[in-house]
Amino acid sequence: MTSRLIIAAALAAALFGAQPALAQDNEYTAPLTELANGKLREIAQNPVLVAAIEAQNALTAGHDAATIDTLDKQWRAEVDAADKPLINATMGTEASTMLAAAQDESAGLFTEIFATDAVGLNVAQSTVTSDYWQGDEDKFSKTFSVGADAVFLGEIEQDESTQAYQSQVSITITNAAGQPIGSITAGVDLSML
Repeated sequence: MTSRLIIAAALAAALFGAQPALAQDNEYTAPLTELANGKLREIAQNPVLVAAIEAQNALTAGHDAATIDTLDKQWRAEVDAADKPLINATMGTEASTMLAAAQDESAGLFTEIFATDAVGLNVAQSTVTSDYWQGDEDKFSKTFSVGADAVFLGEIEQDESTQAYQSQVSITITNAAGQPIGSITAGVDLSML
């Protein structure tokens, strides 16, 4: 009976596209994992970013799904609007400035960097993201929900405007006690590895 359950689970995973915590091995798996555990983890432990996440966690811990959805809809509407109060508030923080500087210092390796709180809402970012809530995406659920040492490598995709191949690398952000408090994701230009 147990072997039938294992076979059924494997078949369901194959049919419904379950993804492992790391993208399938390819020539980029090792350098992306090294980048995640090195430079990205260094950025994630910056005291300015950690403090910003802890402060936002205190505000968003009680948010229900409706509140999160309202904030995400507001952000999406602001992306193309002239008035951007939520986007400007997020982009105008010291933590966002720090992430923008980290992206600039990468000399093109990082195409974007953004960090979330414990419910998956953006806390800081180097560039404007298309949405505010990452909590429904693998970059959050396969890092923050997994634990302190989690690494998730996204699919390799070709950027339509630059034709460059990119992947997203995500890890869990922890506080000084090693407890997960959020996540961080970096877009990586694979030609720079």
